[in-house]
Amino acid sequence: MFFEIVGELRDAETFATGSAIREVSRLQRVYGNGRWRKRKDIATIRLAEGALFLAELHWYEASGS
Repeated sequence: MFFEIVGELRDAETFATGSAIREVSRLQRVYGNGRWRKRKDIATIRLAEGALFLAELHWYEASGS
């Protein structure tokens, strides 16, 4: 699904780290080792057809090696 983040992310929060992430072994295999975190935030998004929604976004990020 295509969407565009409109404006700023509001309250980024880490809610899982390391082995608490179910997919950590896949993330390490595909993208490499690091301090993996699963994060979430609230943002306004625009869908391809132009509709605006308030959505909770989730993503993974890592630092270090």
